[in-house]
Formats: sequence, C-alpha cells, structure tokens
Amino acid sequence: MSGGLLPGAVLVTGASGGIGGAVARRLAVEFPRSPLVLGFRSTEPVDLAAELSGPASADPGHHPGAARRSVECVRLAPGRDGSDDDVAAAIDGIAARHGGIAVLAHCAGPHVPMVHLSRTSPAELRTQLGADVSGFFAIVHPALPHLREVGGNVVVVTTAATTRYPVRDGLSAAPKGAVEQLARGLAAEEGRYGVRVNCVGPGMLTDGMAERLIASGDLDDRALEVTRANIPLRRFGTADDVAEAVAFLASDRAGFISGQKLDVDGAYGV
Repeated sequence: MSGGLLPGAVLVTGASGGIGGAVARRLAVEFPRSPLVLGFRSTEPVDLAAELSGPASADPGHHPGAARRSVECVRLAPGRDGSDDDVAAAIDGIAARHGGIAVLAHCAGPHVPMVHLSRTSPAELRTQLGADVSGFFAIVHPALPHLREVGGNVVVVTTAATTRYPVRDGLSAAPKGAVEQLARGLAAEEGRYGVRVNCVGPGMLTDGMAERLIASGDLDDRALEVTRANIPLRRFGTADDVAEAVAFLASDRAGFISGQKLDVDGAYGV
C-alpha cells in the first residue's frame, strides 16, 4: 500500500454529510493514487467529487497533464421494495470496477433527535435501529468478500456516547452500541483473512450532526455550555479531527490494530 496506491477502491459512505465529506477529503490525501468512491443515499455529493478529482500522483511535481484520480459517486440505498439487493449490487460493481475494496469508511447514519428514552416510542427506536444497525450491515456484508480479496479494512464512525452516556442521547447510543458490537464481531471473524475492523467515536463537534442538532433547537446555548464544561479540553472538536482518526486506522500505520474503538472526544469519556 505504499505511495498511496491500494489494491482496490477507497469507499466512503455518507459522503454528503459533514463528517463523511471530511473523511473523504482526508482519505484522498492519505491514498492519493487510489480510486475514491463517494457513497450516498439521497444527496449526491457532486461538488465534493469535482473537488477531489485532482491529479492522482502523490508527487508534488506533477505536470498539468498528469493522470487524475478516479472519483465517482454511487448511490447506496435499499430498493423500492425495501430489499438490500440494490446495495449489494452497487458494492459488487464498485469492487468489479476497481479490483476490490481496500478501505470502507462507514460514515453514514440517520439524523438522531435528542430525546429522553421515556419519551421515545418503541416504534421510533425500532426505526432508528433499522436505519443505523441494519443500514451498516447491509453495506459491510456484501463488501466482505471484496475486503478479503485484498486484505482491506473497515473503519466505522459511531459515537463517544457508548463510552459515557449523555442524557437524551439514547437514540444514538443504543444503535451505535449495536454497530460497535457488529464491528467487534467482524474483527474477530474476519481477521483470519487479513481484514481489520475498527471504530471511531466522535464526541461533541462544531459540525456534522451536532450542527444539525443546534440548528433544530435540540441543543440550546445552556445545553452547549454544560456540554463544553463536561469536556476536559473545554472545547468542541471538528469533523477534521474525526477524519484524522479514520485515516490513521485505515492506514498501514495501524496495521496491527483491529477490533478497537478510538474516541475523538476531548477526553469526555475519561
């Protein structure tokens, strides 16, 4: 994997989101000669694709006519009948076009409102579990044979809330906890094929989902101040902070790390 060239594609799901976009940009730098696939569900990240379709060579002295990195947008969503066949077909197509999947950075996830569990209906929890847990498994399951083929790795963006529970965050912590257990199981079962699986748990950020929670009014100024006071570093992080952790775990620098979770939370979980 030297020189930024991987034996397959780098696939980033949720690339139209704040964290997904930051991860895609960082992985484009980490693996400058590898094809990049931007997965999305409803909003195609065409501007991001254009931005990242730069010269594929990692050599700073590249000439204007140098080959450009392959960047494509691929929709990853269930079919109209609710089946996962369309997702599996899209994953297989990515692997066929690029000779495998070397990195799967899963950054997709539904918007999560902040509400007390006592005010959450079973139906609402069921919906969140389906979107988050089943959604992740619908993508990683068909990717497994392609990851095995090239000894690839998976990095899943979850949440720091599974380490230290923030009140009103059950709709995030519960599904992400299940996702993390799936990641641990995959790390244990797929390691014999050379496949690594790790998680990154974002804490409170100034962008990504936190930005949407602030805009929706779920987090007011008082709540933000209380949250900041609970973080030893006394500040919020950014999507770029999360992207750095993802890039590290996806790289050969983390070649003997699997089944782990790295929280990017300013020591909130301590």
